Amino acid sequence: MSRSGVVVADEAIEAFNELKQAKSKVKYVIYKLSENLKSIVVDKKSSDTQYDDFVNDLPEDDCRYAVYDFEYETQSGEGIRNKLIFISWSPDTAKVKSKMVYASSKDAIRRSLPGITNEIQGTDLDEIAYDTVLERVSRSAGSH
Repeated sequence: MSRSGVVVADEAIEAFNELKQAKSKVKYVIYKLSENLKSIVVDKKSSDTQYDDFVNDLPEDDCRYAVYDFEYETQSGEGIRNKLIFISWSPDTAKVKSKMVYASSKDAIRRSLPGITNEIQGTDLDEIAYDTVLERVSRSAGSH
């Protein structure tokens, strides 16, 4: 349970576990707060492989959490790598109450989704653009 009293629904954890499977067709999961603001539930689960499809699924004016199976080619030419990234989407245009509840509930979902080493906080599209995420993921991969 988070500081805000929000709990992570079982379906949210199940969707994450499905995404983590090596042969999973799920490419990303977007999470939202339930209507009563008591739990974090699955908003969308998708097998779309284009990063732009994922970004387009995020609402323009409301907050979301997401886990994306980010595939990229290493700079050293070692081949293709995958990293699970956690995105906390809190656009500038979202209502203040929504931003506050999502911010205070983030620790609940993060604790429920083990194994994610990269986290991106996005308040506008530039902060979650493919190249921005690639740079962050590549940098963190190189530092291990």
